[in-house]
Formats: sequence, C-alpha cells, structure tokens
Amino acid sequence: MPKERFLVIGSNSFSGSHFIKRLIRNGYFTHGVSRSEQPNLAFLPYLWEKKIFIKDIFKFTKINLNKDIEQLIEIINIDEITHVVNFAAQGMVAQSWVTPEDWYKTNVVSQVEFHNRLRLNKNIAKYVHITTPEVYGDTKGWIKEKDIFDPSTPYAVSRAACDLHLKSFFKAYDFPVVFTRAANVYGPGQQLYRIIPRSFLSALTGKKMDLHGGGSSIRSFIHIDDVTKATLMLALEGEPGTTWHLSTTKSISIFDLVKKIFSITNSDFDDLVNIGEERLGKDQSYLLDSIKMRKRFNWSDKITLEEGLTETKKWVSDNLSIFENFNWDYQHKK
Repeated sequence: MPKERFLVIGSNSFSGSHFIKRLIRNGYFTHGVSRSEQPNLAFLPYLWEKKIFIKDIFKFTKINLNKDIEQLIEIINIDEITHVVNFAAQGMVAQSWVTPEDWYKTNVVSQVEFHNRLRLNKNIAKYVHITTPEVYGDTKGWIKEKDIFDPSTPYAVSRAACDLHLKSFFKAYDFPVVFTRAANVYGPGQQLYRIIPRSFLSALTGKKMDLHGGGSSIRSFIHIDDVTKATLMLALEGEPGTTWHLSTTKSISIFDLVKKIFSITNSDFDDLVNIGEERLGKDQSYLLDSIKMRKRFNWSDKITLEEGLTETKKWVSDNLSIFENFNWDYQHKK
C-alpha cells in the first residue's frame, strides 16, 4: 500500500466519489467524509466495479463541516492522514441569492475554521482545494490561472473569498495548498439536476425541461475521469501555492449541448424544451486555458464529448426505473 493516506471531504459528491474510485484503484488508503449518508448505489462510482477491493483501505464517516470539525480533526490524526482533498462546498448559483448566508457559512466561515486547525498538523503534505472557474466571473475568452477574480454571485463570491484566505495561509504559514479549477465536469453518477443528466432524463421520459436564457451561455465540458487523473497528479506532485486549470480545448453553447443530447436519444427538442428567462448573475462563459497542466504533467483530456455523452446516456438508461422516482430538482441542505 502506498505511504500516502487520503482524506476526501465531500466524498458523496459527484467529483469526490469518482476521485475515491481512482484512489482505491491505485491502492491508497482513503477516508471519505460527507454531510449526508452515502446515497443510492447509482451515485457511488467507487462501489460500481466488483473488482475494486475496498475492505481495509476505505472508510466512510458522516461529517458536517459546519458542525463536526473536532471529529474531522480527530479522524485526520487517528488515520495519520497525509493528503487532504476537499470537494466540499455549498453549490448552485441561482439558489445562493435566496439564502446567501448559508453559502458563506459553508464555503467561507467553516472552511476557515477547519484550515486554521489543519495548519497545525505537520503530517499534512498536501491540501488540494477543489475550487471553481466562477471566481473569475464571465471569462470573455480563454483565461489563465493568474487572471483576476471578478465573481458575479454569492456562490462565486464565497468561493473566491475562501481561495484568497487559503492564499494568505500559504504566504503566512507555508500551508501546503494546491488549487484546482475544472471546466464543467460531467459523466455517469452526476446529480440529476445538472444539465447533462437532466437533459437525458427529459429526452428518455418525455417530461419537459426548462432551458434558462435559451442556452446561450458557453461552456467547456470535461469528463470526470480526465479530471480525477489530473487531480491525483496534483495531489502527489503539485507544488504548494500553485493553481491549475483542468479543461478541454473545445467549447459549446448549452443550447447546442442539449440539442446534441436530444439528437443522441432521437427525441424532439422543440416539444420537450421550454425556453425560459436567464438566471440572475449568470455568466456568459467559463473558458479555462489548461496549457500549464498539459506542459508540466504531460496531461491531456482523453474522452471526447461524444464518447462521454454516450456513456452517460447508458448510465441514465440503466437506472431510469430508479431515477423516475427521484426528485430531479436541486434540494437545498444547510
């Protein structure tokens, strides 16, 4: 077993659960923590493959970062954790306008409290902070890691504030933080309210969906497997204080993406998609230049959008009888 021992915060999240799958495949001891109990098997990719043997190298504990920091620190000490990868954040842009205090509590205040305790642990070799391109606001083209922050929503402001706080800890205490910002991540196991699984659900069930702002915004979609590969590279070899963009080199409008999904499923876009008003504070584009990651680690995205959508369609289809009984909308948790 490798000497590195991982704590994954937000282990039930889409990205967190896929990252755990990669860690387990590579034989790393991993303790996953999330504020909710482990979800339905359809959303836990590290349990999908029977060949992955997780006994003795994986643990799960229900931990709420807003309430259980002492317990979290205890886990880190008992399990002799060397690497912390933090996916935990209060997400969803539109809802952050309704109760912004919840976003600041989870994404800033509780994070700062945790980091201030964690910096005292000298066994931590690396802390990987999974942040977001939304800290930049509308990128207006492909931008690099050194571009200035210009957040447009309470969600984005809360993430930018935490990033700046961690930068100050790196400068003051040599806190071993590495930042990752990924483009729009997708793949099997994603939350059903996200645009790709939600579009497949609508197309396959005939239930209508809303397309805010006509889908005019531009995004770059990257498969989760390409992201977790890069994330593990950075957890092991990324230099503290550095920031890395993880993205493809292609972009697509949300409108064209949804049209593509409906074409793949032979469904009628015009009958099933309602064009609605744009959401408050919606940025037109998040486009990240990932040349730094490509050059330094010889990393590249391998899975095309067409391949990834086909794989995601199969996942939705295979679990459709389960998903039909689920709520497809975002459910806010404090």
